[in-house]
Amino acid sequence: MIADALQYYVEPGVMTDPGEYRHLLDGLPQDIPSLCRIVQGLVLHLHWAERYGVHLPEERRQEANLRRVSRQLRLIAALDGSPLTVARPLEKRIIGTCRDCSVFMCSILRHQGVPARARCGFGTYFTAGVCEDHWTCEYWNSDEARWVTVDAQIDQFQRDAVNITFDTADVPEGRFLPAGRAWQMCRSGQADAKAFGIFDMWGLWFIAGNLVRDILSLNKIELLPWDGWGLMPESGQQAFSGEYLECLDRLSELTLAGDEAFTDIRALVQEDERLHAPCGWEA
Repeated sequence: MIADALQYYVEPGVMTDPGEYRHLLDGLPQDIPSLCRIVQGLVLHLHWAERYGVHLPEERRQEANLRRVSRQLRLIAALDGSPLTVARPLEKRIIGTCRDCSVFMCSILRHQGVPARARCGFGTYFTAGVCEDHWTCEYWNSDEARWVTVDAQIDQFQRDAVNITFDTADVPEGRFLPAGRAWQMCRSGQADAKAFGIFDMWGLWFIAGNLVRDILSLNKIELLPWDGWGLMPESGQQAFSGEYLECLDRLSELTLAGDEAFTDIRALVQEDERLHAPCGWEA
């Protein structure tokens, strides 16, 4: 199963396929810290822009709705025709979120023949005492035979701003919580669901949404953070049926079971219509 999983995650999905712009990814460095710096020099985080001193007009904020790496690369080339190894001025970077940094990193690694996948969950390292909505990228380190978590978003400015002291090119266990882990912690009483979310959105309903996003991402369907359908609950929903809770308990188990669950994860998403993407979602 590990061989099947690695083969699956080395191939691009609809969101990570660079398409006609794949040549822009040729010749990039292959070490993770260098690739992180490249991503950081191309993407300006929507919700960090003001801290960098950049005021975003509404039309630029809409760039965060670009789902496909191919369309992001097209815009990157239009804003600045320099090689991707050249960090853009802040005003020439595309606008995105943690999801885009992670998906972009995933696309580059797959282009280089490295198995990679984006993960949706929560970061414990932004605000003390809370776990904030966040995405990272996992890649397969063949030398160490393990999946390594990378936070490609965190540049030196952000590192200093929130006082991050660990290596974001190899995020330590427990600093990023996959949504399934957060779900299990809250369901078992180990953590308070009200400490998980972002902005004015907190609670078990938010964790559930990220859990669905994570299992879809494990099937190379990397949603935007505000996408929602099927198994995702309504915003602010407080009551859940026993059947729904059991279903998400099962999802959480699968997302945390490692590559031994790869076949089951693939089968579940294919068979459960509530996890099927609506027509035109990838536009």
